[in-house]
Amino acid sequence: MTIFEIIVGSIILVLALVIIAAILLQEGRRAGINGAISGGADTFLSKNKARSVDAFLSRWTKVIAIVFMLFVVLAFVLAMLK
Repeated sequence: MTIFEIIVGSIILVLALVIIAAILLQEGRRAGINGAISGGADTFLSKNKARSVDAFLSRWTKVIAIVFMLFVVLAFVLAMLK
């Protein structure tokens, strides 16, 4: 194994863990329905804050997933050239 392959493999591993964490931190789609049924006392500000955090996590999950796939393709190309 070359040092470049080790670096690419390490980056893939770290990105995979970051994607898992970002997905687990997001609220489920059903959380809004459960809050409406249970009659939770949400204020306007708390609802907007939750949406902005979810939007932030959603956006970064997509970006990290794209970078992850680029590194996976790079690793595949490296394996084919070897």
